[in-house]
Amino acid sequence: MSDLPPVLWLQAFEAAARTLSFTEAGRELGVTQSAISQRIRLLEDRLGQPLFVRYPRSLALMPAGRAWLPSVQEAFSRLAEGTSEVFGPSPDAPVTLRATPAMQQTWLAPRLMRFQQAHPEITLRLVSAIWADDFGAEGADLEIRYGTGEWGDVAAECLGEERLLPVCSAAVARTLQSPRDLAGQTLLHAAGFAAGWPRWLAEAGMAGLERDCPAMICDTHVTTLALASYGGGVALSHRRLLEASRDLVAPFELDMATEEAFWLVRPASRQPRPPAQALWNWLLDTV
Repeated sequence: MSDLPPVLWLQAFEAAARTLSFTEAGRELGVTQSAISQRIRLLEDRLGQPLFVRYPRSLALMPAGRAWLPSVQEAFSRLAEGTSEVFGPSPDAPVTLRATPAMQQTWLAPRLMRFQQAHPEITLRLVSAIWADDFGAEGADLEIRYGTGEWGDVAAECLGEERLLPVCSAAVARTLQSPRDLAGQTLLHAAGFAAGWPRWLAEAGMAGLERDCPAMICDTHVTTLALASYGGGVALSHRRLLEASRDLVAPFELDMATEEAFWLVRPASRQPRPPAQALWNWLLDTV
């Protein structure tokens, strides 16, 4: 750790490398252009090689500076995230809620609209994530995750049992009188679902029918829903997401249970700020 240059020098480098201007970097950090220049010079002396090419009216990064910049930026970003994780964001910061795009556009949208009407003083920030690994350390106050609820270091509340059923456009639905009519239809698969079309068809008494259907595999559930709404096939969707859709209908009543569910999650390492607690309570009360 003692071999690391001083943080002030690293800040000067990051700002100057990003703006390619000692003057802009000084303005951003609240110091003079000459102070930035001096810190960069000291940093270059410490590292033993130049980081910038200095032209009369401009700057350019040397190859070493260009290669090093992402590491410095990542270090500052991780430091900010770690500070937020342990100490929480500032009291007046927006409440950050992370969720999948499909959840944001369907179940969440009307609820967040009503929450803002009831709490206009609270600013919300929505962040999208698709896979479980995307729910990383970004300082989110709350998250809505899909899975079995087996995550460490979080407080989690299940938003209720999930059931999957086919959904499609109204035009396609008119051609489907029974599950047998799915033969020849494009089945839209969302990668990552633990339960999918083969299981639903088996429960409908049509085991193996998927072999008679064209298939399209999408890496997001929201894409399968969009394709289905345009008549591009039939998707499996959560019944709770269908409730908020204006473009999709369920051609069959049969749905199937799944071991996975949506969970409202927050870091267990700190108490939520009052605005985040208000949103947590609001979302749970709507279930």
